[in-house]
Amino acid sequence: MSFRSAALNHWLRLTEKPHLARAKSPQALRASFERKARLLFRAPKGCAFQPGSVAEVPVLWVSAPEADDDLVILYFHGGGYVFGSPRTHRAMLARLSSLCSAWSCLPDYRLAPEHPFPAAFDDALAVYCDLLAGGTAPDRIILGGDSAGGGLALALLAEICRRDLPRPAGCFAFSPLTDLRFSGESMRNNAQSDVVLPADRAADMAGMYLHGADPDDPRASPLHGDFTGSGPVWLTVGDTEILLDDTRRMADVLRAQGVEVEMVIEPDLPHVWPLFHGMIPEARTTLQRLGQWIRRLAPPSADS
Repeated sequence: MSFRSAALNHWLRLTEKPHLARAKSPQALRASFERKARLLFRAPKGCAFQPGSVAEVPVLWVSAPEADDDLVILYFHGGGYVFGSPRTHRAMLARLSSLCSAWSCLPDYRLAPEHPFPAAFDDALAVYCDLLAGGTAPDRIILGGDSAGGGLALALLAEICRRDLPRPAGCFAFSPLTDLRFSGESMRNNAQSDVVLPADRAADMAGMYLHGADPDDPRASPLHGDFTGSGPVWLTVGDTEILLDDTRRMADVLRAQGVEVEMVIEPDLPHVWPLFHGMIPEARTTLQRLGQWIRRLAPPSADS
């Protein structure tokens, strides 16, 4: 682990984890994350950001210079289904888009508690179907997300397989939330070592999102989904995260169903560390590795 990552872990443990533990309202979480994202996260020069709408869902289009016109990363931001937005994640997607010459589409899906389950899922499915209807080839779409957004991307992938819709080229997730029962052993074993997420607030978040719905519904917990026929999946998580077992068990489920999985478990890195690509070398390395995976999965088109 680099010196910068050690320093970041120390700062997150002292500031972000206590803040998440004591925040009283979704509105406070949203305002805080938006403010920190503006201060901390910087996009590469030359990237463009364009608000739009897909299937009546607001989206933010992110493009890097010389982006391939037909390659789209459909990315769902994290934030426990309660906070976060395309704005908080746009710098990271700009960096990733520049690494694989792609466009990124970041839906501003509806958040709980104002819009509980399955609102976020319904928005995700609507955007994917509308991209297909608009002429985007499924093998030129890469699904992605982080934390709750990673779970949303995987839940969408399972639904695509269940409905036998045209499959995307692949799916990736940073530290995904895949089990809203929080039954993995790492929820307890890593409660102290996780420098960002307070384990004792997980039930609060799930309650706001599920609003009484079944946590085992695959649209909420993709750990229970059927991914038969899916394209490759790329997963990464830190070994000190409370969501470590969400990734490990998700990889086991996918492999048991015949899906090609690449799982990367990194030592002592914070939750969704690629967000800090401008601060720590490990974040840049992870994005570079993912960018290479995407380029292998969906190489540049002949017209690019």
